[in-house]
Amino acid sequence: MHILITYDVETTTPEGKRRLQKVSKTCVNFGQRVQNSVFECSVTPAQYTELKLKLKEIIDKNKDNIRFYILGNNYDKKVEYIGILTAYNVESELII
Repeated sequence: MHILITYDVETTTPEGKRRLQKVSKTCVNFGQRVQNSVFECSVTPAQYTELKLKLKEIIDKNKDNIRFYILGNNYDKKVEYIGILTAYNVESELII
């Protein structure tokens, strides 16, 4: 399944800045950053559940916000962009 994660973490305090780094690091482990606070992820349902639980433990629910958009399997037909493409296709082969 393909999901889009967006987040807004309060960063006016040192604790908020640490939360922001933890949220970003967690998302990187499941997908790719496509904008500062936006990640595209290709995950299994179990990974999606794990990701949500990890993020739920990190954020301050009174100050932060995370949104999950489930794009489904035909996400490439649902996403449009203008400008430089900074993301890679998670379905294609990756040569390292």
